[in-house]
Amino acid sequence: MTDAPLLEVQDLSVHFPITQGVVFRKTIGTVRAVDGVSLDIRRGETVGLVGESGSGKTTIGRAIVRLYTPTSGKVVFEGTDLATLKGPDAKKVTARLQMVFQDPYSSLDPRMSVGTCIDEPLRVHRTGTKAERRAQVEELLGTVGLPARMATRYPHELSGGQRQRVGFASAVAVKPKLIVADEPVSMLDVSIRIGVLNLMSELREREGVSFLYITHDVASARYVADRVLVLYAGHLVEEGPTEDVIQRPKHPYTQLLLSAVPDPRAPLGVSDAADVGEPPKVIDPKEGCRFRARCPLAIDRCETETPRLRPVGRGRLAACHVAEAD
Repeated sequence: MTDAPLLEVQDLSVHFPITQGVVFRKTIGTVRAVDGVSLDIRRGETVGLVGESGSGKTTIGRAIVRLYTPTSGKVVFEGTDLATLKGPDAKKVTARLQMVFQDPYSSLDPRMSVGTCIDEPLRVHRTGTKAERRAQVEELLGTVGLPARMATRYPHELSGGQRQRVGFASAVAVKPKLIVADEPVSMLDVSIRIGVLNLMSELREREGVSFLYITHDVASARYVADRVLVLYAGHLVEEGPTEDVIQRPKHPYTQLLLSAVPDPRAPLGVSDAADVGEPPKVIDPKEGCRFRARCPLAIDRCETETPRLRPVGRGRLAACHVAEAD
């Protein structure tokens, strides 16, 4: 991996206005889905972005690939601010920056055969002749572990795992440098999740693709990610090497996430205390730590001052007033 990041997200915010009225629409509030998030991904690296539902993970992913327009901040890919790109230049960048969506049942057009779905990005980017593209579709199916005969089938004829593999084949068709994988295994049976995660690792090794792996499942992030970023209510609250964060979590929210992971070694009848706190508030939130209502370690300072990410160890960052440094 080189020193220069492949992707830099700088102070990204994505807000959605809440309006009322039909003819005369009035803004009555703002959903601050993502607030001041900064992250980077290096070439050949898999970064896990973890957090519970509603934390803003998918919003970050969609802002990176320009499906959402950021309210503020920058997304810099290969040294270029994506907001400055238009027309053909923007099209070239989208070929190097792809997304795999959460739902394999709705992300593929049911009217298209598998071969047509995979061929579509090749046609959009005018890659090769029709015969060359057909051969490339067969090669891509092999890359994701599917037989060439699958090209003539339709999405309704495939299992969830096969559909998700087709989604990956479509994403890698134009040889991207980065794939944003948004909960790619959350809707799959447990028995086939490992196959999709292994596919991600194989694509990384064979094709040199970097990944932003978005998930609520800490265990799967541990399996594929080099680093993990923990997101809560639109704020990054912890960052560090995956195994280090899992073994020695610094932020109380990370500790809560890990306590929800089943431990087969724990004695029967022994469990952590249930989380009885309030859900995160992202509609016009007040200053202060957004986790304070659920935090057993909250202090007065948490009510009035929003914590910023700060070093708490080698390669470790945490946004917490009470997190202890190594």
